[in-house]
Amino acid sequence: MKALRFERSPARFAAANLASRLSPGGGAKIGPLRLRTIDPPRLPGPGWVEVQPRLAGICGSDLATIDARSSRYFEPIVSFPFVPGHEVVADLAAPFGDLPAGRVVIEPVLGCATRGIDPVCAACARGDLGNCERIAFGAIEPGLQSGFCCDTGGGWSTRMVAHGSQLHPVPTDWSDEAAVMVEPTACAVHGALAADVAEGDLVVVLGSGALGLLTIAALRRFGRPCTIMAVAKHPTQHRLALALGADTVVLPRELTRAVRRASDSLALGDGDIIRLTGGADHVIDCVGSEQSVTDALAVVRPRGRVTMVGMPGHVHVDLTGLWQREIVLAGAYAYGTETLPSGERRRTFDLAFDLVGAADLGRLVSATYPLAQYEQAIAHAAAAGARGAVRIAFDLRNEKERDRA
Repeated sequence: MKALRFERSPARFAAANLASRLSPGGGAKIGPLRLRTIDPPRLPGPGWVEVQPRLAGICGSDLATIDARSSRYFEPIVSFPFVPGHEVVADLAAPFGDLPAGRVVIEPVLGCATRGIDPVCAACARGDLGNCERIAFGAIEPGLQSGFCCDTGGGWSTRMVAHGSQLHPVPTDWSDEAAVMVEPTACAVHGALAADVAEGDLVVVLGSGALGLLTIAALRRFGRPCTIMAVAKHPTQHRLALALGADTVVLPRELTRAVRRASDSLALGDGDIIRLTGGADHVIDCVGSEQSVTDALAVVRPRGRVTMVGMPGHVHVDLTGLWQREIVLAGAYAYGTETLPSGERRRTFDLAFDLVGAADLGRLVSATYPLAQYEQAIAHAAAAGARGAVRIAFDLRNEKERDRA
């Protein structure tokens, strides 16, 4: 089969890091990612089935991996060589258990159930699959998700395997573009609900790329009534942020002044060192960069909360303000089961399906590419905002290898 495979190569990894400093996404040209013809992954055991990807998204964590900017923290919980791609809508050729044949969305977290671990860990028993304690154990090799595990394959290929518990049927009237947005929407739903925003709060959403836009939509649909201030760099992001529920949208350079006015705060200092006496009740960081963490800490009020939804890496940040203002800094990774403001518990993917349909989120898929054009696809994804795009995906539907046994 045809696949984009990420191989363990320290030399290529270092080269990708250098290339990405010159051009975001530049790691695709000289890094460890290569288009290969490989054997399809074998079924790891009972409960597993082969699926054929149709569309597979390119997300920020994929770009960080390709550009060699991901943290070494991940080394014990991935296995090489792996085929990336965890935002996947695929074909299930025949009925499998209670699932009918047809299109499915993959829930990529590889928890205890997929690994054949019984009894399951405490997190999986609660339904919090993103917090599984066994992601490097069990019947398959280490891997926090499909797309980062050598045994499962990933969506950037013509074939991969999935456990039955990972598969969700796609409504027959949905487009593939809508279906491929379910997984990133689940991440945003989890982040929005993990933030536990109080009614009437002023909430700043940093970043209006795909994750930021989806978080705005999730806050508005599932969260308590609040005021959402989005930060967007580009005109398309500005328009979509308003359309998906933001009350106001500001440029990055306008953020401090906008929060000061909205929160009726006073300003301390001048020049490059300005501190607010108050600030936003909550900041949701959908970027994860050194600058975004710094900005979040600068505009959140004393005893406020910063929720990291975007994946961070190595950042150098002055945490004095966090200490002095008693700010809470918390992460929000993946999904599982959510507690809604009403107290009801629901699967994150069920909520994501609801949101994708209600907000027409398939429109956020801006362009698709065949695997052979992976360098162009990754460059487009890395510069999506500046190019007026949101989500870029690989299109596997017309790949010749897809129909070969």
